[in-house]
Amino acid sequence: MTAPASPAPGSATPASPFARYRHIVVEGPIGAGKTTLARRLAQSYGARTVLEEPAQNPFLERFYREGTRYALPTQLFFLFQRITQLRELSQRDLFSESIAADFLLDKDPLFARLTLDDDEMALYQQIFDSLRPQVAQPDLVIYLQAQPETLIDRVRRRGIAMEADISETYLRALVEAYSRFFYHYDTAPLMIVNTEHLNPVDRDEDLELLVRQLADMRGRRGFFSRGE
Repeated sequence: MTAPASPAPGSATPASPFARYRHIVVEGPIGAGKTTLARRLAQSYGARTVLEEPAQNPFLERFYREGTRYALPTQLFFLFQRITQLRELSQRDLFSESIAADFLLDKDPLFARLTLDDDEMALYQQIFDSLRPQVAQPDLVIYLQAQPETLIDRVRRRGIAMEADISETYLRALVEAYSRFFYHYDTAPLMIVNTEHLNPVDRDEDLELLVRQLADMRGRRGFFSRGE
C-alpha cells in the first residue's frame, strides 16, 4: 500500500477517513476522476475497492456512437451489474472492512432520464424501484465537480476509444444533471469537491488536504474548493 504524503513540519498526519466512514463512494460525471480517487483512497488507507466495470457492458460503445437506440440495454446492463456488486457487498461484514466505491446506485436514474423515452423510462424506473431496497447506503459520498470544458478536455486527453464519440452536448447535459441531483441529495453525508484547481487524484498534498476536510466535516454536507 502507498502512504499519503508526508505532513509538513509541525502538522499531524490526517487520520484515515475510513475510521469515520466505513463505506465511501466517490462520484462525479465522466472525466471527474472518481475511479482514480477511489483507488487512491483504497491504496493509501487499506480499503477494498468496488468499481464500475464499463468494459463489460457490450452496449456502451454502441450507445456512445449511436445514442438512444442502445440507451435502454446500456442502462439495464449497468443497473443489474451494480445491483449484483452491491448485493454482494451487503452480504459481507461491513464492520470488518473498509470500502471505496466509484458509483452511487441512487444516481443511476440520472443517466436514464437523459437518454430514455417516456415508456422506456417507466420500465427502467419500475425495475430500479424493485431492486433498490436490496442494497445498503454508503456512509459518505464525495462528489467531484468541474466545469464542462474541463471535463471535455480530460476525456479527450485520456483517449479511451469508446469515449471518442461522446458529444460535448451530452457531457454538458450530464454535468447539469449531476448538479441538480446532488443539490437535492440528502440520503448520506455529502462532501462536494470542486476539482478545477484541486487534484487529489495526482497530487499527494491535495489528497491530504481532502482527507483533512473529511476529518473536519461537521453535519451532513460540506464543500471544499481551492483557488489557483
